[in-house]
Amino acid sequence: MQNLNRVHLNGLRALESVARLGSLQAAAEELGVTIGAVSQQVIKAEAQLGRPVFARTPKGLVPVEGTGPLIARLAEGFQALSEAVAIGRQPDDTLLTVTVAPVFASRFILPRIDRFTARHPELRLRLDATARLADFSRDAVDVGIRIGRGEWPGVDAQLLLPQTVFPVCAPSLARGVKTPADLLKLPVLLDGQAMFSWDVWLEEAGLAGRKVKPRHVFSEASLCLEAAIAGQGVMLAWRLLALSAIRQKCLVRPFALEASTGMGHYLVTRTGARRPAKVKMFAAWLRAELDEAMADWAALDAPASDR
Repeated sequence: MQNLNRVHLNGLRALESVARLGSLQAAAEELGVTIGAVSQQVIKAEAQLGRPVFARTPKGLVPVEGTGPLIARLAEGFQALSEAVAIGRQPDDTLLTVTVAPVFASRFILPRIDRFTARHPELRLRLDATARLADFSRDAVDVGIRIGRGEWPGVDAQLLLPQTVFPVCAPSLARGVKTPADLLKLPVLLDGQAMFSWDVWLEEAGLAGRKVKPRHVFSEASLCLEAAIAGQGVMLAWRLLALSAIRQKCLVRPFALEASTGMGHYLVTRTGARRPAKVKMFAAWLRAELDEAMADWAALDAPASDR
């Protein structure tokens, strides 16, 4: 292997390509560089080898006598490298990479990931928890979960669950809330990344044009939820975000009223791509988990104001 330190790899590629294709021009087209660049690479490689590989003739470069074994080994070597790259680019059918917003990953997927493993022990999950929208044409991801209107370029989007929002707060704050207007007196916790505002719920509650009193703004919905659990204020939440906290009675819904944001949770895959088996298995598992979560939601106690 130490011999490879003596000659640049690009020079060896140039030697092999020129010998196989028979001309500088053909080699330049294959390598995606200029004829002059190939010529310089050949000259440098010959200097590093300490011997000429080609004779310069009016008809172009011709391999000199005795270079046959060198050219044959170069051809074998680059063919092996090409095959190695092809193997490296083959997808790992046991690894499923999911791009998902941090709040969805932490509040919904992570608490249930052991159930996915039990159902599909042959698969490993790699969660790319980021607010950045993955580029499916470039990033190494298999499937994504996004919140929005389902109109993203470059992906096929399948609606999983429409998004509706409603106020939640700690039980101690809910005691004095009898009507929706009472919420206007409470400090409000805002998710700075939310794609909706309190206006959507206030309008649904007959309070269009009224304003809430923001206390704190958080960069992530999970932080906002934790602050609400700590009794620091009221926030607008959605079902998958608040389900566990409401079920554990850390939060309550003062009112049953929910407002549609016009958005939803979507499963996204590369446009036009055939879904491999591992993606289909994940989609089926996710659908089953969502159905169970919505059944749990329907079985929750009535909102605080209805008791």
